Amino acid sequence: MPWLQLKARIAPEQAELLEELLLAEGATAITLQDAHDDPVFEPERGTTPLWNETVLTGLYDDIEGLEAMLERLAAAWAETQPDEPCPVIEHELLADRDWEREWMEDFQPLRMGQRLWIVPSWHEPPVADAVNLQLDPGLAFGTGTHPTTALCLEWLDGLSLDGGLDGIDLLDVGCGSGILAIAALKLGAARAIGTDIDPQALLASRDNAERNAIAEHELTLCYPEQLGAERRFPLVVANILAGPLVQLATTIAGHVAPGGRLALSGILTHQADEVIDAYRDQGLTMEEPKVREGWVRLSGHRAH
Repeated sequence: MPWLQLKARIAPEQAELLEELLLAEGATAITLQDAHDDPVFEPERGTTPLWNETVLTGLYDDIEGLEAMLERLAAAWAETQPDEPCPVIEHELLADRDWEREWMEDFQPLRMGQRLWIVPSWHEPPVADAVNLQLDPGLAFGTGTHPTTALCLEWLDGLSLDGGLDGIDLLDVGCGSGILAIAALKLGAARAIGTDIDPQALLASRDNAERNAIAEHELTLCYPEQLGAERRFPLVVANILAGPLVQLATTIAGHVAPGGRLALSGILTHQADEVIDAYRDQGLTMEEPKVREGWVRLSGHRAH
């Protein structure tokens, strides 16, 4: 049986209403996708991040009455938003396929550095005795597929995180899905703290930690204001955006202990110099940028 797909390019403020209208017409699934591959890293707390231009898609198992449906959608929009034209809704008939299986096949295990693999839950680890981090793609905040996350994972993989009896502590600023903190723990760190301004990110991080058999005492999750400005860490990672990294330079750099190391990402190549200068001003020695697909990872350290 074919499926009917309705698709519209919308502004973020149009998403909620159009989603409600498509669901009212019997949509079996609604998806929101970025129209221009612009990543979202740091939403405001309690909000759902959307892109400047979002593609909203509704999927229907009933292909009858398309024209009448489009007329009802236009009328309902006009009634609710009389001063704003209804978004252009395109339609397409899709062949019947096993959508879930096709979606799952798009995501394969990813190797990060020498030891670490990111493995979806439906795959067997390619290397059984590797450091395998189980993480499924979805609406979470980092799955290893974006260059910024991959660069940070490779940085962690290249470190020796076994700190002896006391172990090594790590701070993950803007933890998102928790992928960096969890990876550090699986690579040998003793403890990690993840902070984020979004409660959904903290929930996702805890869920992913449990999935990877990370105990609560190993990973602490909190809002940034709960951390305490005096806390110092041997390792600090922050994969957010260049603007917040510059604005928070005093705070983030202040958490790097004497002799500690820092990794920053979410930075475009033309933004790297500004971020480097901000952290040098905080007494850190910054190294040469690592660039991938127009994105940059910066690393540095504080003298003993």
